[in-house]
Amino acid sequence: MQNTLKSPARFTGLGLHTGLPVRMVVHPAAADHGIRFRRTDVADRDALVPALWDAVTPSRLCTVVENADGVSVSTIEHVMAALAGSAIHNSLIEIDGPEVPILDGSSLAFVTGFLAAGIEEQDAPIRAVRVLKAVEVRDGDAVARLEPADMLEIDFSIDFADAAIGAQSRVLNMANGAFVRELSDSRTFCRQADVDAMRANGLALGGTLENAVVIDGDRVLSPGGLRHQDEPVRHKMLDALGDLALAGGPILGRYIGVRAGHALTNRLLRALFADPSAFRLVDCGPQTLGKLPGVGVHVGDLPRSEEH
Repeated sequence: MQNTLKSPARFTGLGLHTGLPVRMVVHPAAADHGIRFRRTDVADRDALVPALWDAVTPSRLCTVVENADGVSVSTIEHVMAALAGSAIHNSLIEIDGPEVPILDGSSLAFVTGFLAAGIEEQDAPIRAVRVLKAVEVRDGDAVARLEPADMLEIDFSIDFADAAIGAQSRVLNMANGAFVRELSDSRTFCRQADVDAMRANGLALGGTLENAVVIDGDRVLSPGGLRHQDEPVRHKMLDALGDLALAGGPILGRYIGVRAGHALTNRLLRALFADPSAFRLVDCGPQTLGKLPGVGVHVGDLPRSEEH
């Protein structure tokens, strides 16, 4: 069955790239509504923006969705991952600015807020996207691929010259509360040199050592260091789940990412849906429901650490 929130969940923080304060309220919504954003600061155009793969516009640093009137919402990947990882299928997200608040740079605050608001079952079947054959896209050394599988699995590899990151890989079956337990608290990361370059170009104005893991060679500059030894690759998996959630329903398949980013994952979804023989929409029966991300998640699945 589909799920929504029992009551609104409220979040306030800075946009990572704009540095502007943002207020966001995630509301319950009816069955089959899906996930949509509404810009409350926009009055002269259509303010409703769908969280779907074909609404994504090109952006190197984050995921941006835009409607036909040019109204957009950026940096949506962390809240989308939290929704997918908490098995919330229907919500209207009201936001008073162009960018989702970065909070601590992970999905943890979103998940915590959703669980506090409560999750309500709806009398409507979940329609999933079953991958029928392999689909792959490449950009140089970067690869994003979907293969058939009974449930969503994410297999991700990264390789950075910075010794504090280096080569990392991880594979995770996303069934039930795996996202919340294993990935939700992993923060976005960047190199100090990249931060300096972005700020020189008017970007990352809301970035701090408190909402991103900042790396400088073999040093982690953020207070407290890493939450996990492989936090960077875990965060890339978090991003991938958020970007895959734009498919419009859970994906039943194995996602493989090698140095992949937001743009490549969106290209992968476009390639998948461009080939009708590569996927099938299926209503999830009881056996499949138990394999979906977030089904049955509860407060006890939240990560426990001193940083939180």
